[in-house]
Amino acid sequence: MQKGYIMEQLNEFAAKHGVNFERELLNELISIATFKVVPKGKLLQSIGEKTDVSGIVLSGITRSYYLDNDGDDITKGFAVEGTFCMDAGMLGFAESICMCETLEETMIMFFETKKLKLLIDGSASLKSVWMKLLENALRHKMYRESTFLLENATERYLHFRERYPDLAGRVAQQYIATYLGITPESLSRIRRSLGEDF
Repeated sequence: MQKGYIMEQLNEFAAKHGVNFERELLNELISIATFKVVPKGKLLQSIGEKTDVSGIVLSGITRSYYLDNDGDDITKGFAVEGTFCMDAGMLGFAESICMCETLEETMIMFFETKKLKLLIDGSASLKSVWMKLLENALRHKMYRESTFLLENATERYLHFRERYPDLAGRVAQQYIATYLGITPESLSRIRRSLGEDF
């Protein structure tokens, strides 16, 4: 994998969060990472597995999901370009609390969680990015909880489209439906009522 491409991706990731990484820091990040292109439909992590590896999606999409008592899956969220996947260890969990799979062929930058945390602790730039990521995640979690209490399914879908503008055409409808807490049939009706082609 070309180092120039990786540097470009990491700079784009940093720019999204209003930070510039020094070349030395980028080199250090790359030195503790492994890079892998993972085929579509590959399970990256299962519930109960150790969280000693975390990842950043460089291209493609992953989906995190829970399994209910009937064995049905419920989408927790999606990781798109420039976002973390398999991040439970970064948040202090020793074991994964959800499943994680690729929805497209996905290039992932994998890190040993401990090494990445140490690098973040020693870098003001990385601390700043990590703080913004945590704030965004918490804000999204609080917002998502409130939508289930205050919004109808159509409003939740419109907000999904706002947060993930290109995912409706890239992700199976059943996954979007479980993310929204509705059936695929209900989602079809909503999309038809909005005049969407699918």
